[in-house]
Amino acid sequence: MNSKPSEPFVVVLMLTYNGKNWLKDSIPSYLNNNYSNFRVVVVDNGSNEDLKKYVNEKFPKVDLIRLEKNRGYSGGFNFGFDYAVNKLDADFVLVTNDDVYADSKIIEELVRVAQEDDTIGFVTGKVYFYDSHGSKNILQTVGKEKTKWGLVGKHIGGLEKDVGQYDVLSERHFIDDVFTLVSRKVFEKTIGFDLNFFLQYEETDWQVRSKEHGFRILYTPEAKLWHRVGMSTGGTDSPLRHYYSKRNQILMVSRHSTSLIFFLFLL
Repeated sequence: MNSKPSEPFVVVLMLTYNGKNWLKDSIPSYLNNNYSNFRVVVVDNGSNEDLKKYVNEKFPKVDLIRLEKNRGYSGGFNFGFDYAVNKLDADFVLVTNDDVYADSKIIEELVRVAQEDDTIGFVTGKVYFYDSHGSKNILQTVGKEKTKWGLVGKHIGGLEKDVGQYDVLSERHFIDDVFTLVSRKVFEKTIGFDLNFFLQYEETDWQVRSKEHGFRILYTPEAKLWHRVGMSTGGTDSPLRHYYSKRNQILMVSRHSTSLIFFLFLL
């Protein structure tokens, strides 16, 4: 497992729900990474599909752990974090969606930044739209803005063509968790995602709580990934996705803003 003691051990933690169609691309892209000291763990979040048989046959080097009931994004990932940290003794956990394709240097580049400072709790990079793979390279996100009323704002770089305008290592207020390298220290201090956020805004709440413990959020342009967007939640027009997005935004602002800001936000 730990072939190079000098390299931190990374668990790539991929959550899926009936995602066989996406795993056939996402798992190999991570397995082909040039970083040597890592393991891919797939969390089956109560799927109806027989994912265990599929993963065991196609990807024997990958661990699959299963929940019999869908616990949502937060519950599924917390289950995986417990396995990664307490059973596998991971130094870092790379949270990732199943509907993605990862660059071959993604783990190496994330770890390189994460090791620079003990206060770095989260590291992410460039997320492109999946169908722009190749010469188009249209960005989905390179982080999120901070707003006065809603705390977290729109995506930085969203729908822009990547021409090098975000090629500087930077600190971020917030990031999306399409892929994020998380220090085990963050999980130990915060116990992961808040289960009240079934899905949507779970990462924002976690990042706010983590920053209260002194952890910082970094973005590196050298880590790259292509994302199909929303496939794990039924697509971007999914009623489930819209419901939890509105509900959890209200919950997040109520928890992390003043009473006045919350009141004005509701107007």
